[in-house]
Amino acid sequence: MHQERRALAGLVVASTLLSCLVAVPTSRSIMGHPLNKRSFFDLQCKGVYDKSIFARLDRICEDCYNLFREPQLHSLCRKNCFTTDYFKGCLDVLLLQDEMENIQTWIKQLHGAEPEV
Repeated sequence: MHQERRALAGLVVASTLLSCLVAVPTSRSIMGHPLNKRSFFDLQCKGVYDKSIFARLDRICEDCYNLFREPQLHSLCRKNCFTTDYFKGCLDVLLLQDEMENIQTWIKQLHGAEPEV
């Protein structure tokens, strides 16, 4: 079952990359992404802002971006306060299943509700 989930996550990330390659112009550049409170609200986070937790979750998306080098993947990973399938896919491809309990707690604090990660 664990391998099936990893395979599904890989497919989600791969399909995202393919769709982004088709949809994104050739002049791609990743914009700076601040970790301030405004960025917190822009991601639709409604919980308690904690800069260190926010930075840890953002780092997961940054590492996923560094693995695939697709700028839109970073923003899709962060979308809806780190609760999308893209974030889940990044967790799987980065092999972070051992840290899921902490990650779910962090998302719950930032998101303000129980995450579906």
